[in-house]
Amino acid sequence: MDSIDKLLAQLQTEFQEVQPQQQQLKSATAKSFIPSSPKSASFMDNLLAEVKADFAEEDAAIELKKQQELEQERIRQEQLKVKQLEALKVQAKEWLAKVDPLSSEGLWFERFAESYPSKLEAAIEYLKNND
Repeated sequence: MDSIDKLLAQLQTEFQEVQPQQQQLKSATAKSFIPSSPKSASFMDNLLAEVKADFAEEDAAIELKKQQELEQERIRQEQLKVKQLEALKVQAKEWLAKVDPLSSEGLWFERFAESYPSKLEAAIEYLKNND
């Protein structure tokens, strides 16, 4: 029995020696994840601010690109409208040259054109609505 008591005492001593070492190891590990000084907190704040600024800059660049694409599309649409209007002017001039002013269509058009600044503008409007 004496040998069992000695063995238990020895195990208890070893356990008591190992336990403080484990506590120290746990606290050292926990401290490594927690910023230890305001200096490192300030570094983290600066790093976070840089990342936020980078994202804001990227967002601004994306927004600018979208605005430029929208503006280019608007310009393209305006150019298309101008081309269509020019083509319609040519058609209107041809139609005005061919229409008989004494025909029913010609007489109707004379009345229709009274509300426009010119017969050409009236013919453009007439052809635009009848296409």
